[in-house]
Amino acid sequence: MAAIAGARLASRRTPGRLFLLDHPLFKGGALIMGAGELFGDKMKSAPDRTVFLGLLARVMSAGIAGAALAPRGRERTGATLAVATAVPLAYLTLAGRKRAMARLGQTRSGLIEDALIVAAGAGIVAAVVGRSR
Repeated sequence: MAAIAGARLASRRTPGRLFLLDHPLFKGGALIMGAGELFGDKMKSAPDRTVFLGLLARVMSAGIAGAALAPRGRERTGATLAVATAVPLAYLTLAGRKRAMARLGQTRSGLIEDALIVAAGAGIVAAVVGRSR
């Protein structure tokens, strides 16, 4: 969501039409939440991403992102595919993160995970936004 909000702040268009993406409060909130996620999951008190509220937030943000990045008129399909991907990945990435934490520690494993996720998200958004000009 933060990558999409950043693209929209840079006046780049996404193929899917979602009115929320044009609201300044939403764009700013998505950027703040993205930064908060980067810092929050390094805390020892951070809950697993598979708790109910974590999964709910993941479902909502995946649905919005999937709809925004889907071709025009296919927003519902994009949202459905994104949610269907995000939920199982929450469990898979949690298992991987726990293994990495045992070897590297919480902060280092979190930084590596964040670097991979930020790069992947920015790359996907850049590729889709670049095609939708």
